[in-house]
Amino acid sequence: MAIKGENRKLGFKGERLAAATLRKKGYKILKRNYKCPFGEIDIIAQKGDVVCFVEVKTRSSDYFGAPNEAVNAERRRRYRNSARYYFSGSDPDVTVRFDIVEVTKGEGVNHIENAF
Repeated sequence: MAIKGENRKLGFKGERLAAATLRKKGYKILKRNYKCPFGEIDIIAQKGDVVCFVEVKTRSSDYFGAPNEAVNAERRRRYRNSARYYFSGSDPDVTVRFDIVEVTKGEGVNHIENAF
């Protein structure tokens, strides 16, 4: 159980760093940890007319590969469905984008725009 708790703390820290990085880049954070029937979106952010659904992947090392490699086809599908759900009942005049923010200990934060 200790490993799971440590991973959760690492993930929360990564999400805080990702949100701070996005704010520095001029994004407004609309939601964090948005839950819906399709899953959870780590961060929903907006800059101008672009709304980004952001998956944050935090790793203590790249031993198991780059963090973005963990965003598989199933996760991408859930993000797309969650975005549809988020906008259901409205007709927003925005561009939707799916980003990944990688947070790796010792290497910092890498924002991958339009990742999928």
